[in-house]
Amino acid sequence: MRHLLSLRRRFRFVGAAALAVAALGLLAPASDGAGLLIAEGGLGGVLEIKEHDVRVTVNNGIAVTEVFQVFRNTENRQVEALYTFPVPKGASVADFSMWIDGREMVGEVVEKERARQIYESYKPRRKDPGLLEQTDYKTFEMRIFPIGAGAEQKVRLRYYQELDVDDDWATYVYPLATTTQSRGRVASTQAGKFSLTVDAKSEVPIVRMESPSHKDGFVIANHSEKYFQASLETGRGDLGRDFVVAYRLSRPKSGIDVLTSKPPDDDGYLCLTLTAGEEPAEPASGADYAFVLDVSGSMAETSKLGLSRNAIAAFSDVLGEGDRFDIITFNVAPKALFGGLREVNADTKVQAARFLASQEARGGTDLRTAIAAAYRLAEAPRTLNVVIVSDGLTNQRDRTTLLEMSRARPPTARLFCIGVGSEVNRGLLEQLAENTGGLASFLSAGDDFERQAQAFRRKVTRPVASDLALALDGGDVYDVEPPTLPPLYHGTPLRVYARYRKPGPAKATVRGRIGGKDVAWTADVLLPKRKDTDPEIERMWAWHRIDRLLKQADRTGSREAVAGEIVRLGEAYSIATEHTSFIVLENDAEYKRWAIDRKGSLRLARDREANQRLARQLEALREKAVAKIGPQTGPVVSEPAETGSTSANRSQPAPQRSNGFHLPRFGGGPVGPVGIVVAAGVVLAEWLRRRKARR
Repeated sequence: MRHLLSLRRRFRFVGAAALAVAALGLLAPASDGAGLLIAEGGLGGVLEIKEHDVRVTVNNGIAVTEVFQVFRNTENRQVEALYTFPVPKGASVADFSMWIDGREMVGEVVEKERARQIYESYKPRRKDPGLLEQTDYKTFEMRIFPIGAGAEQKVRLRYYQELDVDDDWATYVYPLATTTQSRGRVASTQAGKFSLTVDAKSEVPIVRMESPSHKDGFVIANHSEKYFQASLETGRGDLGRDFVVAYRLSRPKSGIDVLTSKPPDDDGYLCLTLTAGEEPAEPASGADYAFVLDVSGSMAETSKLGLSRNAIAAFSDVLGEGDRFDIITFNVAPKALFGGLREVNADTKVQAARFLASQEARGGTDLRTAIAAAYRLAEAPRTLNVVIVSDGLTNQRDRTTLLEMSRARPPTARLFCIGVGSEVNRGLLEQLAENTGGLASFLSAGDDFERQAQAFRRKVTRPVASDLALALDGGDVYDVEPPTLPPLYHGTPLRVYARYRKPGPAKATVRGRIGGKDVAWTADVLLPKRKDTDPEIERMWAWHRIDRLLKQADRTGSREAVAGEIVRLGEAYSIATEHTSFIVLENDAEYKRWAIDRKGSLRLARDREANQRLARQLEALREKAVAKIGPQTGPVVSEPAETGSTSANRSQPAPQRSNGFHLPRFGGGPVGPVGIVVAAGVVLAEWLRRRKARR
């Protein structure tokens, strides 16, 4: 390490942020990963991952992922390195840092062209600037030169994301397979230890946690109904699979949950989570389904086509009596299984399975003709659900045409988009679905297909809460995101963000229609004068605003009108976008010389303080859970003070506990065999946490 620190180094970030797809909250194993360093350029060489530590904290549905990695150059000479990592769907990079001469250096976000000019000005002097910029929507890349013989390099990154909730299951995915633009897919073998810990805290009770991808790999601990923990640690091995952790909530059937944040010397933020009412019975009449499957060449990458086959097979298996369907595949031209809608029965399911098994991924992509073919299946008054299974990778010209087609659909048709693979065009698939009142969903190879298929069909067949309107009385609320609320589906809460100017009491009312009937939810909200416990909602508000502006620009075909606002938001909230980049300079004096405000470092300090406060709460909950094991001979650890969501009055009775699986409790009495196993899990998870804390 001393040899590395003695080198004069220059490094370059060249990157691409991918903000890819929503609704089911799942990513597939494939070409985007959580970080990999490879030798690049004419120098060549071999690098390995010595340590890979991931710590995830989920606070009321918003996940903060911190990744710490140590890479080692195994060559006896210096090498140039290319560091590549993805940003998961809907995520906002909070900070990215590397160790330079023994110090952790954190970047600031400035306008993209200015960042490039500053970086280029340092190159002739062989100084130590860094540049992180977005080149497309898939990966971040950072070049580092030189890394000395046998030397190590430390890297830390942190990002925020909302966890999508479907059928009251919240899912977190940590993607691991990585590609680089110049080299294709690279090795995914871990030379040292890999650890992943997920701490899930929720004001809505948690009743179960599991890992669909690594069923036996995680230790799951139930510390309380508000806090579950999943922990995994491995040595040398393959890291080519995504890690998926899901937990089930015992959510009330309707209402509004509220989170607030109020920084000093600035207006406040609030996040409203809307939950639909009691799920109605399935309608007696059937519906029509057109499954549109992408079999173009891009679907050959990392088993995308196999994942798509499994998805359609699972969805077709849960279709019911009175339903009809057809399957349309497409690359440069569409091809239909039946050429018309057929009743769902044993024979048509067998034909569908054979048709799917015969598909190969090759050729170009023409989604337009496939959607047009699906539209021709519409037969009023029956509802036609067009289910597009694709990675959405297409050019900008096709994107504009597809968005126009979605708005010109038959009156009874809706589009549902299922994204597959890590490299997914989230923006396109989301807009196609949103334009028609449908949903965009995303699948992973590690997912529970049967569960997701059942949840998908419930969304399609049950009435949704439509024509939603939000009214906020008090607080002088402004900049609501999204300005127009989309439909609300059962089992999938809807988040709404906003700013407020005046602290004090306020009232939130949401009105809409379900099954032709008017519905309303209300919540009394206290908007605080100062609150620092949930600063993550501030960045999520900014990210949603940037995302909406980019989609707005795509619809108009020009981004000049929104570029200024995106730059302002990116700089203020440390978000790399198509118009902003991270610049890393040697020291504070260099930032001052370029008149770059240290907004990012100030926000990072506030974020870390909130994270430490939450960590202390979780520590108290763990201690309390451990204290319950065995006879109670001493004082019981008190419940930590809660600083989560604002209590909201509901129009319905107090929430009922769901029928989901509950882990047993421990007390002063006898502990049965199941209790012993769960107790051991709690102790082991705590031991792993303490071991990592001693690093």
